[in-house]
Amino acid sequence: MKYESVIGLEVHAQLTTESKMFCSCPADYQGQSINTMVCPVCMGMPGSLPVINEKAVQLVIATGLALNCSISEWTKFDRKNYPYPDLMKGYQISQYDYPIAYSGYLDITSENILSTVRVNRVHLEEDVAKLTHLGSKSNARSLLDINRAGVPLMETVSEPDMRTSDQAREYLVQLRSILQFIGVSTCNMEEGNFRCDANISIRPIGDSNLGSKVEVKNMNSLRAVQGALEFEFERQVKMAEKGERIIQETRGWVDDKEITVSQRSKEDANDYRYFPEPDLPPLIISKNLVDSIQGKLPELPSVRKSRYIEDYKISEYDAGLIISDINFSNFFDDAVNSSNKASEELNTRAKTIANLLLTEVNRLLNLENILIHETKLTPIAINEIAQLLEAGDINSTVGKQVLEETFKSGISPKKIVEEKGLIQITDTDSLIPVLEVVLDNNPDAVNDYINGKDTAVRFLVGQVMKETKGKANPTLVSELLVKQLDLRK
Repeated sequence: MKYESVIGLEVHAQLTTESKMFCSCPADYQGQSINTMVCPVCMGMPGSLPVINEKAVQLVIATGLALNCSISEWTKFDRKNYPYPDLMKGYQISQYDYPIAYSGYLDITSENILSTVRVNRVHLEEDVAKLTHLGSKSNARSLLDINRAGVPLMETVSEPDMRTSDQAREYLVQLRSILQFIGVSTCNMEEGNFRCDANISIRPIGDSNLGSKVEVKNMNSLRAVQGALEFEFERQVKMAEKGERIIQETRGWVDDKEITVSQRSKEDANDYRYFPEPDLPPLIISKNLVDSIQGKLPELPSVRKSRYIEDYKISEYDAGLIISDINFSNFFDDAVNSSNKASEELNTRAKTIANLLLTEVNRLLNLENILIHETKLTPIAINEIAQLLEAGDINSTVGKQVLEETFKSGISPKKIVEEKGLIQITDTDSLIPVLEVVLDNNPDAVNDYINGKDTAVRFLVGQVMKETKGKANPTLVSELLVKQLDLRK
């Protein structure tokens, strides 16, 4: 029997507010001393009263609009009860039956197939404290850092519309891109401010019934989400083929072993004993507020991608890579805008810049494990390299060398080229003596060409480039070599 997976994602994103969800404590707890960003409200002290963070509500409305959601005119907060040690009050203030945004969708393209993932809801809640587990066995202990408790947390819940791990990954990439573009979250998975729980079940292909879903947690990267879903699909298929019952449970992803392990039976809504938060009044969201937020939404990733394709003639694939990160996309835009090229010449410059960013710059970023806005590289510098390449002042080999030096030092590419004498050699009279030396030193390659092996030219071009330290124009060198070789036949 052939099976398919049925996947839905619950994505939590910490919002970019200055203060926490229900108190005035700073929301930026990263790097702060343990248990210093706290007050009676976020510590759950008896008698303390929460106050709704208006900015957080506005950010969720903006997200809902960007995801094509309807916005509730009336919404409320609820108490979600469960006895975990990282929950200060014994309950979490969340939203249950009346979320701020609902019934939206997000179009994704996976493996060249366009599909629509419905968004069930986008709602607000408070984050929990952070547990750190130390020791083992008799020496095991857990330490509690309350700094994170109360930070505004937005949950986006999809419908179970995804069928492959690739679709789930693409959904996360596009959702993260949207949240970054509209400025509601930094979406850094490594820092834990963009977290995903995946619900997955299997069923025979063609069957419309849903199976028992398994929730997978503890995934802190896109690779982990994809790996966890693939492992869980295979595990459930093996169980089904053996006739074993798949139970509804929560499982954790073990990254170093690339497996999921059972953590606990999965709770239903009834287990949380939701009831309206008595200390917070319902919220009335006016149409004027929604219209105001709608009018202030910046350019969304899908619109920017279309602009790259239509205005710069960049391929859909490359445009998708550029918009996958807001800092990378902004860097590209700034580089192109700094060129001051006429519109008819802008396509060439934009493509050159895109190629540099997606190849060499990405390689250097991966080597250093940093983001583009954390480097010494500037948009103006990338535009300078593109200008030098297009003018023929340097070739691609020298371009890579200059780019790497600029990336590390921040020195202007033009200054590096001038000081190191890297201007490309395009003078035929200067190249002919070098070619003659190379031909004299490589008689075997010359004979290969004379005997019909045209590939010998590529070898000889490489020798000329070595002699000129990469400064010769390789196209011109190839043309001159063929002429010189034909004379020796």
